Amino acid sequence: MLENIKYQIKKVIVYRNMKKMPAPFILDNLKTVEEILVSKKSLARFGDGELDIINGKKIGFQDEQEKLAERLKEILCSEQMFCLIGVPDVIKNYSGLTEESKRFWVSNMYKYREQWLRYLNNTMKYCSANVTRPYIRLKDKNKSRLIFDGLKESWKDKDLFIVEGEKTRFGVGNDLLNGAKNVKRIVCPAKNAFNIYDVILENIKKHVDIDKMILIALGPTATILAFDLGKLGYRALDIGHMDIEYEWFLKNVSERTKVSGKYINEVKDGNEVICNNDLKYEKEIVWDYKKCLSINGGDLM
Repeated sequence: MLENIKYQIKKVIVYRNMKKMPAPFILDNLKTVEEILVSKKSLARFGDGELDIINGKKIGFQDEQEKLAERLKEILCSEQMFCLIGVPDVIKNYSGLTEESKRFWVSNMYKYREQWLRYLNNTMKYCSANVTRPYIRLKDKNKSRLIFDGLKESWKDKDLFIVEGEKTRFGVGNDLLNGAKNVKRIVCPAKNAFNIYDVILENIKKHVDIDKMILIALGPTATILAFDLGKLGYRALDIGHMDIEYEWFLKNVSERTKVSGKYINEVKDGNEVICNNDLKYEKEIVWDYKKCLSINGGDLM
């Protein structure tokens, strides 16, 4: 009872603050998909985890680092022509969410919305960072298919490189990547990937031609990689949890659940992953940080 009263008070305060202190321009999910398809730019996304890093905290799969925090702050307000910047759409409006998700974001915005507004650039047009989470958090699931199909259209008939944490296995076991012309993978640490950021970036430049498309699922490191690769002339999308959301969508579940063979940081024991041998997946890997460590005696290059 007391917790519900606290929640209702927070909700009223957040609502008032949204009226009193409007957010910068933030596209909704469908408009964000349209922007991705039309602009053909890279996409770097910021969520509550990235803000925690900026605030000097660690999150489940990345320890705090001053350099990482500074890069995130720099990118968040960066006006340029090569990369779309995504932020939580709830900074502007939290309607349409499930009750569970609304409770999380009301509490989050109660604590951090003013801080978001201090970091954001009022002259920029932001995209929705939650475009890669178009299913489990939404009350109305009818638009989920449209968003998934729109994102899939962006890599249709493309030579595709997936840069991901080990055990992420983006698109394995579903049809998410079926439209791609070809798929290759660069496998990075599931935790603290930013610790070897320069090595990851150099190996992307080594293995990926400039005309290939890149999808990145690598936590806060993906945000910076997408931006830096865009600056270099690549097209890279920070695709985050899209694969897991798609798995939940296909299963028609109403709450977050484990997905066999895939790392999920948001569910209990989601980091305990048993990966079955998959020859197709193994053949797609062009660089694996673990194999380089064992072959080169600790040298990741």
